[in-house]
Amino acid sequence: MAAQNNAPLPDGLEIAGYRIVKKIASGGFSIVYLADDADGAAVAIKEYLPSALALRQPGQLAPAISKANLPVFRIGLKCFFEEGRALARISHQNVVRVLNFFRANDTVYMVMAYESGYSLQEHIARQRKKGAQPGEAFIRQIFLQVLNGLREVHANGLLHLDLKPANIYLRTDGTPMLLDFGAARQSFNGELPKLTPMYTPGFAPPELYVKGAALGPWSDLYSIGASMFACMVGSPPQPADQRKREDKMEGHFARLDGAYSPELVQLVRACLMTEVLARPQSVFALQKALQAAPSAPAAPAGALGRWSARLRGLAGRLGGRGGAGNTERP
Repeated sequence: MAAQNNAPLPDGLEIAGYRIVKKIASGGFSIVYLADDADGAAVAIKEYLPSALALRQPGQLAPAISKANLPVFRIGLKCFFEEGRALARISHQNVVRVLNFFRANDTVYMVMAYESGYSLQEHIARQRKKGAQPGEAFIRQIFLQVLNGLREVHANGLLHLDLKPANIYLRTDGTPMLLDFGAARQSFNGELPKLTPMYTPGFAPPELYVKGAALGPWSDLYSIGASMFACMVGSPPQPADQRKREDKMEGHFARLDGAYSPELVQLVRACLMTEVLARPQSVFALQKALQAAPSAPAAPAGALGRWSARLRGLAGRLGGRGGAGNTERP
C-alpha cells in the first residue's frame, strides 16, 4: 500500500474542547498537533491517521478510507485506542503523560502533556555540528533515566518497539522522556491483532523483520543499544536484516576504543547481539550494568580522547618496565 500525503487539521479548529494551534510532527501512522485546552494550557494531540490506509484532502475533517482498507484501519484504530488507555495508566516522569483520548472525525485522538525541549536526535546533530559527540557521563545519565521509564512501560504489559533518538525527548531541564508509542500496540500476551510492523532501519531488532517471531523486553533493549550507539557514532547501526547477510558492526565497535570505556562499548555490543538470548533480558539487568562504574575513566570523546588513551597506555607500559609504576592503573 502506497503512503499518501494527508492534509493536517486546520489551525484554529475547535475539537472536543481543544483548539488546534499548528501541526508539529507527522509520520506513517499519525499527525501530532500543538493545541490549547479549555484553560489555555498547551497540550500535544496525536491523531491516528495511517497514510497507507486513509486519505484526507485539504478542507476535509474526516479521512476517506477505501472499503478494502477499512478492516485494517479499524484494527489499528482499536489498537491506538487501547494504547492510549494503557499509557494513561502510566504516571512516570520519564514517560510522556497521556491526559485524555477521544473519538472524532471517524478516527481517534490522544491528548498528551506538552513540554518544551528537543529530541535526543537533535542533540546529537548539534554536537556533531560542533565536531563533538555526547560524552560517556551524558549517555549513562540519560539512558539510566530512559530505562526507568521503559521499565514502567514493560511493567504495564507494553512494548515500545520504536525506540530511537527521535523518540527520546529532552526537556529543558535535561531529563529525558519516552515519546511516540506508535508501535506499542503489541502487548506481552499477544491478544491484540497485529498490524504490519512499522520499524526504523538500524534501530529495529532482527525479530521485527521475522513474521511471528517472539517479541519481548529484549526487543526494546536492542533499540536502546542502537540509540546509545547513535550517540557515540552519530548514525544508526547497520540494519539488522543486512547484518544477517554480512555483519560489519565489529569494525564500528573497534573505532570506539579510547573514546568510551570498554565497559560501555561492551554493553552496547551486548544489546546489539542479533541472537535474542545473547542480549540482556530485562531492563533491570541493563540498568545494573549501566550503573556500574567503569574500571577506567572514560576518555573525552573524539580525537582528544583517542590521544589521551594512547598516552595512558604508554605511561602504563613505561611504569611496568621500571618496576616502580603501578601496572594496575589504566
